[in-house]
Amino acid sequence: QVQLVESGGGLVQPGGSLRLSCAASGSISSFIAMGWYRQAPGKQRDLVATVTTGGSTNFVDSIKGRFTISRDNAKNTVYLQMNSLKPEDTAVYYCNARRARETFWGQGTQVTVSS
Repeated sequence: QVQLVESGGGLVQPGGSLRLSCAASGSISSFIAMGWYRQAPGKQRDLVATVTTGGSTNFVDSIKGRFTISRDNAKNTVYLQMNSLKPEDTAVYYCNARRARETFWGQGTQVTVSS
């Protein structure tokens, strides 16, 4: 059973930073891609950033230059470093992992950016 456990969310002031972690049960090299999505209240779940096994990354335009996605294969963990946070970044952030025939989601972690 594949499990994804997110952590690192919380309350931060505008301009602050947070690092989200997604720990997977098993080797993350078994996934075609892993990434982060977010969903604000009343809105759809949108892609934030993804990284493939080969290291290719993709980001939504609104966070380019502020967020970084990275992997630690030894720890089976994917990170999302979030800098220069804005109130519009407030959302529940979900970890996602994909195989050829399967997709998995974490439970989500709340990020609130407010003064």
